[in-house]
Amino acid sequence: MEGKAIGAKDLDGILDQTRDLWEQMRGQRLFLTGGTGFFGCWLVESFCHANRALGLNAQVTVLSRNPAKFAAKCPHLASDPAVTLHAGDVRDFEFPAGEFRFVIHAATEASARQAAEEPLEMLSTILAGTERTLKFAEQCGAQKFLLTSSGAVYGRQPDDVTHLPESYAGAPDALDAASVYAEGKRASELMCALYQKAARQRGVEFEAKIARCWAFCGPHLPLESHFAIGNFIGDVLAGRTISIGGDGTPMRSYLYAADLAAWLWTILFRAPSLTAINVGSGREVSIRELAEIVAQTLAQPLAPATEIRVAKLAVPGAAPARYVPSVARAEQLLGLRETVGLEETIRRTAAWYGRADSVKAPSARDTV
Repeated sequence: MEGKAIGAKDLDGILDQTRDLWEQMRGQRLFLTGGTGFFGCWLVESFCHANRALGLNAQVTVLSRNPAKFAAKCPHLASDPAVTLHAGDVRDFEFPAGEFRFVIHAATEASARQAAEEPLEMLSTILAGTERTLKFAEQCGAQKFLLTSSGAVYGRQPDDVTHLPESYAGAPDALDAASVYAEGKRASELMCALYQKAARQRGVEFEAKIARCWAFCGPHLPLESHFAIGNFIGDVLAGRTISIGGDGTPMRSYLYAADLAAWLWTILFRAPSLTAINVGSGREVSIRELAEIVAQTLAQPLAPATEIRVAKLAVPGAAPARYVPSVARAEQLLGLRETVGLEETIRRTAAWYGRADSVKAPSARDTV
């Protein structure tokens, strides 16, 4: 969906949730990595919207490996006078000149294919990218640094824990190559702690904020990747059967991207430093239930019902795998709430993409 802006309703919703926080950004500069991805598009667009609506006179510099590709994807953002595109790889980019009070590090290729086929490249990007961005934050005088970490840092969710809290001390298996993304994010959080400690020892004000992000849905989410909800929406839009690769029992939850953006801005501006905050939805659904909700929500009058096929039979009595956060800390500490429910999330995402037979089938089936 190159060239398509996020809807005004979503941008106004983000601003409504964060309006009182933006004064910190007045006349300031923000540096953002990962600005061309799912998270980045929402952050840049909501920044530009707040900047215009509130007359902040703020600037954002967006790191991109391919500025021309970003300009083609989001021309309305690339042409915004508040946006500067900075070419470079997150692992070794040249530092832009001047001071930046705020830095958001959102650059990570959360790709199941890369984790399987190029795990060392993934690990290098996560670790070297985080260290390079922290070094830049140190040089440019940043006071607040936001890392978009992941719920993957907890490792496998215990069967008897329905909603995983930040206090859970579990971890991924460090000897399992499949843990590359999770371990990279864990080390990135540690780096933030070390850089904050070093800054404080020098008498420098520096706050590292940690957002542990779970699963999301909304405009800009790929419909052909390893995201179950994106796959299912893409299937319905293209008139295909929804195909579930497993047994449909894993439990997941999905936060709408507008709420994601509002939560990330709130964490950057207001969260205590080095206090991990889960970012996600507390409403759990099984993958099978999710497929049914997508099919029902997007059903067209007089059209045949979308068929759902499940590849495997569930094992009787087996506990379902879970990937669902507790969001009590976000609610109690920062007053954050989920404002867009699952069905409306699905409707808004599908409406943004439009109904088209050209939506390609995903190469990987449901995982997150």
